[in-house]
Amino acid sequence: MFSVNNISQLWKQYTENKDPAAKEKLIVQYAYLIKYVAGRLSIYFGSNVEFDDLVGYGAFGLIDAIEKFDVTKGAKFETYASLRIRGSIIDSIRDLDWVPRSLRQKNKELERVYAEIENEAGHSATDKQVAEKLGISMDEFYRLLNDVNVSSMMSLEEFMEQNYERGLEIVSENTEDKPEASLELSEIKELLADSINKLPEKEKAVITFYYFEELTLKEISAIMNVTESRISQLHTKALLRMRGKLFRHKIMLES
Repeated sequence: MFSVNNISQLWKQYTENKDPAAKEKLIVQYAYLIKYVAGRLSIYFGSNVEFDDLVGYGAFGLIDAIEKFDVTKGAKFETYASLRIRGSIIDSIRDLDWVPRSLRQKNKELERVYAEIENEAGHSATDKQVAEKLGISMDEFYRLLNDVNVSSMMSLEEFMEQNYERGLEIVSENTEDKPEASLELSEIKELLADSINKLPEKEKAVITFYYFEELTLKEISAIMNVTESRISQLHTKALLRMRGKLFRHKIMLES
């Protein structure tokens, strides 16, 4: 690792001269970000995608970040690069298009079943209740959870982008001129907080560790003393519950 002064010099060399040697050293300097982001995203993929493949996809994001980063704007490169690496991994998975339509349909079916059971019972649906409503065995249910991990990530991301990203931009532009946008954003935050608080304890712990403490799949697995596959399952179930609440909220807003 280079000192702060050396890093600044490397950025200067690359920015002013596009020095390939400086670029290579910058890649080495920030390579740890790829493994960190890949370790975070692996919670969605489980055994479906090799960790080394995620690292390979993320490398393109780091290179792209170095090439496009504007040092004059005073932004933190680590934050900018992490977003680029994450986007590169997700785009690469999308380009592979190995998530079949039938799996996306199963993901929607799972979400619907969770919502129906929890609306009727007034409490979190158990694994057994969901499996019984789907008409499958417990082993089949757990295999299904592993299979829909990626589909859950894509659909949740797309939902947030399509329905709330623009709202966030409106609020950031001028909250005072658009109080209704500010109110909607506040409602979304409250909804997410409420949905997290109502999750079963283990699922809530996974969501807290992952989204608030920003730990990797491996780190969460070590803390909770269960397998990485089990952590992925807990994460998927939590997303299915939360996503159902977000969709119901959207329908209420539109009605």
